[in-house]
Amino acid sequence: MRQLRDLDLNLLLVLREILQRGSVSAAARALRLSQPATSNALARLRRQFDDDLFVRGPRGMQATPLALRLAVPLDEALQSLAAALDQPTDFDAASSSQRFTLALTDVGEVYFMPALLEHCARMAPEVGIGSVRAGGQNLSEAMAAGRIDLAIGAFEDMAPGLLQRRLFSQPYVTLLRRHHPLARQLGAGRIPLAAFKAARHLLVDNPASPYGQIAQALTRAGVHNIAHASVPHFVAVPYIVSQSDVLVTVPRKLAERAAVPFGLVMLTPPIRLPRLTTHLFWHRRVQGDAANIWLRRQLVSLFAEAG
Repeated sequence: MRQLRDLDLNLLLVLREILQRGSVSAAARALRLSQPATSNALARLRRQFDDDLFVRGPRGMQATPLALRLAVPLDEALQSLAAALDQPTDFDAASSSQRFTLALTDVGEVYFMPALLEHCARMAPEVGIGSVRAGGQNLSEAMAAGRIDLAIGAFEDMAPGLLQRRLFSQPYVTLLRRHHPLARQLGAGRIPLAAFKAARHLLVDNPASPYGQIAQALTRAGVHNIAHASVPHFVAVPYIVSQSDVLVTVPRKLAERAAVPFGLVMLTPPIRLPRLTTHLFWHRRVQGDAANIWLRRQLVSLFAEAG
């Protein structure tokens, strides 16, 4: 079996021209080669394919069955390659209809997607933006394969082939409904430690999320009522908190999005909690890709902290 790696692209160009023109001299003129150089290329092709490829006939060079079998796929492959090489290196967002796929958490969708879609509607009206769930090794593999263009989140254990840019760091805050029984005890946006410990807490129980460290911090602080209610995702949190007397501790940017629409009060928790740092990730292979660069710049301009 002939191996593709053994074939010389320049020789394939010669083969296509002879197939199309039926003449070595005509192929030489089209390729701006000397006739001896073109004849030498044909001789090399014959050796590589172990076939005459062309024989002289009354109407010039006649293709052998093997050459005829190669004609269509060879032409299509070279045309596809030429089209790819002719693509502009710049990305015209205003006229592009490219679709981007982002890996986001449910919190990421709530925070990033509205502003990003509104921005793209003005700057790149035909560009498509979609989101998927992915994390860990699956995310790294999907980005390496080109199925995911960018990822945003506090993802851990990312593969070495991924590059990143810090977007922001945020604290965790506590949410409760506006008419919660504890509302009367609030002062200066804080809740007393004793009341915080005694309250029932909603837990987001997702092993793939760094939120697990919050559950550990609550337990260390003496909060024991965290086993009564749990959900696997953040998206249900404001609905539950707005209609019950549970407290929940969530990233501040999610709380800011949910507080007004759901009638919630945002408080500083009375215990020490880690901050959550969010990064923008992309694969090394798209480091110089104009479209990917454009989208990265939009995300940085929209969401990155100064400095």
